[in-house]
Order: sequence, then structure tokens, then C-alpha cells
Amino acid sequence: MCNTKLISAKFFGDAWLGATPPAARDDWASPRDGGGHGTHTATTAAGRAGVDVAEGGINFGTISGIAPAAKIAVYKALWTGKDDVGSGGYTSDILAAIDQAVADGVDVINYSVGSIFESSHTDPVQLAFLSAASAGIFVSAAGGNSGPYESTLDNTSPWVTTVAASTVAPYESTVVLGNGEEYAGLSTSVASSVSSKPLVTGAAARTATSTEYDGSQCLPNTLDSAQAAGKIVVCDRGVGARVDKSAEVKRVGGVGMVLLNLTDQDMVADSHSVPTVHLNTPGSLSVKTYAGTTGATAQLIPGNLTTKTTPYPQIADFSSRGPSLSSKGDLLKPDLAAPGVNVLAAVAPPSNDGHSFAFYSGTSMAAPHIAGLAALYLSKHPDWTPMMVKSALMTTTSDVKTASGAVNDDPFARGAGEVQPSKMLTPGLVYDSGDADWLGYLEGTGVNTGTGVPAIDPSNYNTPSIAVGQLVGTQTITRRVTAVTGGLYRATVSVPGMKAVVTPSILNLQAGQTKSFTVKLTLDTGLSNVSTTGWLTWQGANTSVRSPIVVKPTSVVAPSAVSGSGATGSVSFDVTAGKAGVPIKANGVVSAPLVPGSVPAGAADADLPNYPVTVTASTKAVQWNIKTVDPAGSIWLVLYKVVNGQMQALSFEGDGSNQASATLAAPEPGVWGVLAITLSNPPGADTTQYTMQTNVVTGGSGLTVTPSVTPAAGKPFQVTASWSGLPTNQRSTGFVEFPNRAGTVVTIN
Repeated sequence: MCNTKLISAKFFGDAWLGATPPAARDDWASPRDGGGHGTHTATTAAGRAGVDVAEGGINFGTISGIAPAAKIAVYKALWTGKDDVGSGGYTSDILAAIDQAVADGVDVINYSVGSIFESSHTDPVQLAFLSAASAGIFVSAAGGNSGPYESTLDNTSPWVTTVAASTVAPYESTVVLGNGEEYAGLSTSVASSVSSKPLVTGAAARTATSTEYDGSQCLPNTLDSAQAAGKIVVCDRGVGARVDKSAEVKRVGGVGMVLLNLTDQDMVADSHSVPTVHLNTPGSLSVKTYAGTTGATAQLIPGNLTTKTTPYPQIADFSSRGPSLSSKGDLLKPDLAAPGVNVLAAVAPPSNDGHSFAFYSGTSMAAPHIAGLAALYLSKHPDWTPMMVKSALMTTTSDVKTASGAVNDDPFARGAGEVQPSKMLTPGLVYDSGDADWLGYLEGTGVNTGTGVPAIDPSNYNTPSIAVGQLVGTQTITRRVTAVTGGLYRATVSVPGMKAVVTPSILNLQAGQTKSFTVKLTLDTGLSNVSTTGWLTWQGANTSVRSPIVVKPTSVVAPSAVSGSGATGSVSFDVTAGKAGVPIKANGVVSAPLVPGSVPAGAADADLPNYPVTVTASTKAVQWNIKTVDPAGSIWLVLYKVVNGQMQALSFEGDGSNQASATLAAPEPGVWGVLAITLSNPPGADTTQYTMQTNVVTGGSGLTVTPSVTPAAGKPFQVTASWSGLPTNQRSTGFVEFPNRAGTVVTIN
């Protein structure tokens, strides 16, 4: 009630409290933390140092907040509803909290909040953070937990530091099976060895009234104590909270749990009710198979007894990815990565089974690491701007690893890389920005700010990363740096498939001096419309200043597909090329035979008709065309690619009519295909009859194109594709090919 750490505590809930009846609330109408999320993030950022932690009979030693001397002001704007129904916050409450924090003069805001969709740069919350940044406040925000899918980030405004979640040195234990096999997984709950016990699946230990699926998931009240008491229970990850599964095992007298990923996913070391080890594939599948055999037993042993180690840091599977849609790929997000998996910090005991500390995972846990580091930075450099601090954190990062231990080369996952506190205070150079830069950036994205600030190309916004969402031929990027440490700095730059030139390549700067430079990027051997990544590094003053580069080059701007009709005819379309005098080639036309087929409505996935094509480097385009025999029928295609031996669905093609098409232009080599599917058969029919045509364009004749070379660079011109002597009762497919495997599919009839 009286301390020097928590110097302010306020709550903002006019909208939520007004819309949520008291009976539907599971929270306090006060600044008190109802769930533990706020306590966890606050203590991660600025909890005091040297705190002894022991939970569940396990001593975890001492832990510290990132900035233990910092003061905390709490602004509660998120709320918990009963059974999590209605949990969250209203924009008006969040805005009130941010505005109050700005008025109170905080130095750093941590925002461990986000949507499953990207907020626009003009979203009210993002504009509130613009005001905060303008007031000199550093804003650290969670990137989101919708990975590993692309363009799932939130909080991507340039004045915000967007944080991805990475792993730390894993807490591990080993499942030793009765057949001698050993599998290591994540665990924070195996304090001492669990001796050999019978091993049983949740499905086998379920009650008579529970379904096999519910039992396999170890959902509440699905297990039978007569089947599970004294045993180690194998539970599948999927439906239901992970910690609820171990609670169910404890309820029926189980002595341990093995939590299984049935597909390749991240592993999490939760605070479980019984000793638990979380396993990933393929070992998890082997354990499940063994657990189904007669007389199966297992032990749970602390530590990793296997010869296989887990590389770290890795980007968590759940961590959201770029590219940012709001910036059209011209601003690299996330900015950087910080620990966000199995982070141990304080929580609210009433909502955490009486625990004072717990392991949480999410980009919510990564953001306060950066907030705490910013607080440390401002304690040394109180006159620095938020973007100077951000730059120092981004340009001193280290590499992130993949599961195999290789360097992660995906900037849309890791941004500039893993933050390095030991290096952040000696950045050498910083990329600063402020009000004019932010407003100019908004103007450059098409926002009329009404401020009179001139627009800048978003790629030229002065951030310590370089991103170009679509580069046609050549683009020159401008940046400016300010010297923290004076001296000579020499630039090196490498972007595979691109020619990159830095001008000037040597900067002589005194401390505090600012100079500009350019980076000219020109498409060389890189594939069109395929992102390529690299680094720009300034070396000097006994330091290295590293910036990530991501570019999506295109040799031309042209439509991906055009169509025409008739046995003889032509179609014209506009093209802009990045270089003059390069060839334009015609490929095809191909008109493959129509192959009859059928599919019943509601067919299982495994029974759907499959039409695979093995794409090679010589494949220019592939088009699948399907049409029902009965005009009253309806048909769709599921386009997929085989990845690691598994079909990965990419799109659902069709509109419910009696025909559908799926088209690939300049596809990557590999196995691609479509599945035919219908939701309802024609009246009176047991199946839907159709014809399938698979046109694979690898070259050939029948299509001509004019002009044969690009006439100019950077200026639109017209391309005409022509044909003659084609059948009119079925489709034909050609491909107009531009440099670097770019092209336009031509569909005829």
C-alpha cells in the first residue's frame, strides 16, 4: 500500500464496466490485476532484483526485472469476464489510459495488447501512440500471437517498437519409456524423478460417458480415476487450456502427464498441476503409439538425457509475422525479437491457482523486455529520443536460429534479430526520426494529415532497417545517421540477387554529427516477386552497426493473368519494365485433353480426386480447369503444394458455379496440385460428374507477342499476345514471360 516502486495505479473502464453487468465480471473495479497478465508484464519490465522463486516444490533461483530501479505506473484498461466471456477492452478505455500516461509524464509505455488483424496507422490507438512518441515516450508493443502465418502482425506503426517473441535456454525433462526410448521436451514441473509408472493415453483412461476425442484431450471431467490413478497420462494438445489438462490428471489421481503435439508446433513449459513434459513431433507420435501398447510404462526425469539439444533463441511459432500490410511492405516489421517463451515472472495468485510466479508465453512477454531495456537506456541517456533508443536496440542485435541450428534469414519473423543488452549501449551510430518523419511517412502512404508536411516514400522513412515492398528495376533509398561515437565508418552491403551500392561508402563523423547516405538497389539475378534479404553494416569506432534489408523485386509490373476468346484473336495489356531492351517471350499455347471424373458431396479429404503436377525449372505456368457435366452442378478446387511430404492448402478456388480454375504463374519447383470438391450434387444425382483439364506450359508455339523486347524503363507500354487456330470448345493456356521468371498467364476461351 505504501512503496516507492508502484508510484501510480489507475483504472479505465467506463465503457467495459458500463457494458458488462456485475454478474458477468470476474474482475475488480479497481487497478487490481484480475488475471495476472498485467503483473507478469510489469514485473518483467521493472520488477525488483534478486527475488527468490520457488513454485510447486521447485526452486528456480533468483530472478530480476529488466530495469529493477525503474518505477511503475499502472493503467488498467483490459478486463476479465466470467469464464473469459467478454474479456478484453474498449478502444475508448485504452485511449483514456494512454492519454493519462502521457499526461503523467511516463518515459516508457509497454503495450502487451494486440488484434488478430493489423491495425491501420491511423487507428485511434496507433495515433495515441503517435502523440506519446511526439511527447518523447518510448512505446514497446507486442507484435501478436497469430504466427507462423504471414502478414499477421499488429502494432506496426513506425513510431512504435514492434516486438517478436523468441525462445530462451529451455527448461527440459526427459520421458524415458519402458522400451528404453528417451524423448526430451519442455518442462518446469518435474522437480525430481517420477519413477516408472504405467503409461496410459487419455482416450484409454476416459469415462464411459466421454468420447474418445475428449478423453484424448484430457478435457475437464473426462478421465476415470479407476483408469488413471497412479499412472502417467498421455494427453493430446489441441482443445482446452494446457494447464487444465494436467489439472484433470491430478483430479483423478494421475502422477504425471506427457503433453503431445500431434503436429510440428512450439512447446511450452507451463506451471502444471502434476509433473509434466511437453513433447513435439516426431517423438510425441512415438510416445503415443507406445502408450497404446499393453504394459506400457514411463519415467519422467529432470534434464535432457538425450544427445539432441535445442538451439536458441528461435522465433516462437506463435509469434506473428510480416510483411506489414499497412505499409505495403515498405516498412520492416517486427522491429526486433526478445524473450517471449516460458518467461518466469510474478502473477496475481487468485487467478493463478495460488501461484505468486508463473511461466507465461506470448509476444506480450517479449514487449516488456524491450520496455525495460528502454528504461535502462533512458537512465543513461535521458535526453535521447524514443527512435534513438529504438535504433540502438535494433542495430546491435544478434542472429536468431532455426530448429536445426542454422541462422534464421526471415526478417518478417525476427526483424533486426535478437536484442543484445550487453551491446546496446555502444551503438556507434543511430537512425533518429521525429514528428516530421512520421507525418511525412503517413502522407507517403496516402494519408492526408492536413499538417502541410511533404510526403516521403515510406521506404525512405529513416528507420534502422530497409524495406521495399515492390522494387521495379532500380530504387534508391535514403537514410541519415547520427554519430554516438565519432570516427570513420565504412559500409558493407549484401542482398542476394540484387546489386547494392552505398554512397558514400565511408562516413567521417564527429560525435553528435548527422550525415545522409543512399543505398541503390538494382534487380540482378533475383527472382521476380520473390523477397530477398540481406544486411547493411557500418563498421567503425570499434563497433558494428547492422541493419536488415528486405526487398521484393519485380522485373515488370504486369497483370498476373489476362483472358481472351475465339479461335483467332489477341489481348493487350499495360506493362511497366524496370529495364529497357530485355526480351519478352511467348510460351504455349497448351490445350490438354478433358479428363472425366466424379466426386460425391461431402467426400472425406482423403477421398477427394487429386490432380498433382511436378513443377520443374522449365515450367512456365500451370492451369487446372474443371467443369461439371450437369450445368446445375457446383464445383470447387483446393490448390495445394506438397511441403515436407504434407499437402499444404493454399487457396479455395471457385464461386459455387459449375466451373472453377486454379492458375500458377512461374511457380517454384516442387509438387503442386488441386483437389476437386463439391458441397452438393446436382438434383437426383449421387455424385457430381465433371471434366478436368490440366494445362502445363513449358514452352511451345501458338502464342505470339509484340513487342519482343521492353522498349523503355519505368514507363508504361502495351503488350499484345495473339493466337490462331485454337479449339473453341475448351480452354487454352499460354504464358507471356518477362525477365526473372515474371509473367502473365493468358487464358483463351
